[in-house]
Amino acid sequence: MSQDDLVERLLDFLRRSPTPWHAVASMASRLEAAGFRRLDEREPWQLAPGERVYVTRNDSSIIALQLPREPLAALRMIGAHTDSPGLRLKPHAAQSAAGWLQLGIEIYGGMLLAPWFDRDLGLAGRVHVRHPDGRLEGVLLHVDRPVAIIPSLAIHLDREANNGRAINAQTEMAPVLLQGGGSPDLERLLKAWLAEQHGLEDIELLDFELGLHDTQPPSRVGVEGELIASARLDNLLSCFVGLEALLASDGRQGVVLVANDHEEVGSASACGAQGPFLGDVLRRVCGQLGQGGDEAIIRLIQASRMISCDNAHALHPNFRDKHDAAHGPALNGGPVIKVNANQRYATNSATAAMFRDLCRQAEVPVQTFVTRADMGCGSTIGPITATELGVPTLDVGAPQWAMHSIRETAGSHDVAYLARVLTAFCNRQVLD
Repeated sequence: MSQDDLVERLLDFLRRSPTPWHAVASMASRLEAAGFRRLDEREPWQLAPGERVYVTRNDSSIIALQLPREPLAALRMIGAHTDSPGLRLKPHAAQSAAGWLQLGIEIYGGMLLAPWFDRDLGLAGRVHVRHPDGRLEGVLLHVDRPVAIIPSLAIHLDREANNGRAINAQTEMAPVLLQGGGSPDLERLLKAWLAEQHGLEDIELLDFELGLHDTQPPSRVGVEGELIASARLDNLLSCFVGLEALLASDGRQGVVLVANDHEEVGSASACGAQGPFLGDVLRRVCGQLGQGGDEAIIRLIQASRMISCDNAHALHPNFRDKHDAAHGPALNGGPVIKVNANQRYATNSATAAMFRDLCRQAEVPVQTFVTRADMGCGSTIGPITATELGVPTLDVGAPQWAMHSIRETAGSHDVAYLARVLTAFCNRQVLD
């Protein structure tokens, strides 16, 4: 597949994935089309060598497994996360001011607030309903047309707006939804959208997890299309590329793709990287394949490797002083190995050496990021997964600008670079 085809598939995935629940549904659909069988954690599992299966938890985290036909000796693990910073609706979201129905919001994750003003916003997430027969059901909602906006205050009324004034999310960021509306109108709108998308009638709304999203579609940017601009590149780009690598692999090796929710808020949940999801699945798989017991599982994990994929900070042409002079990754310069002596990233010299060798094998350029010594450092699911499982891990990612903005920017060439090296990882016979 050409680089342009790969990028177009990524753009389509981004368009259809405004929330973690939608991203997992999209990934599950592709896995099933490729012959993967869905497992239910509530049911007994029957697994055999050579099978390809997947399982979800909370409908917002997903694990896909490719089991080898030979005895399972090692796993090539790729990790990513499905969530992105954004605005989530409060349970009692409807509020009125100056004759307008507005939405009460919470801040999810460490987001940049300013870019959310004056954007065309849609609404998406999951809604739980009760049918007339008493049956409860959770359904996905994706209102992909502009239905809300957070208007800025005119410069004439706030002369300090360009002087670094703080933004109060509680009082200044309530989106405007409907003129003259109130609480019943929000419920009416949600029911109308559910009827439009799912044909649901005479339902009772019980609860929801909904958020706002930018309706501007992802796009290629630059005279030669060198850039990709989109919401949620962090970290749906990694979810997409990890899935592409799994589906493109030769099927001979044991491979795990795990995409966890809640990374942006610390990963401490039942389906987050700090939770038991991946460990639960691996123990059940090993038991099914006759490799149960602590010793067998520990031996398997220590023979395995995890590549945690989460985007990296590219060198910004307007803020070059924000990078260490020797560690400023370039867009379209290849995947970035992320290093931190204080274990905010899980990379060590052994796992980095393996990845550099994979890049050599795949003929892919490779870069390194280390934050300035006088600045703090973010983190990923890498150190958390390494801590929970004990699996040797490294952190890598495609470079990008404007991380945690409503619209982020990455390099179009880096999508293919990362896909090639992760495919080589899935096919690698010897992991040492």
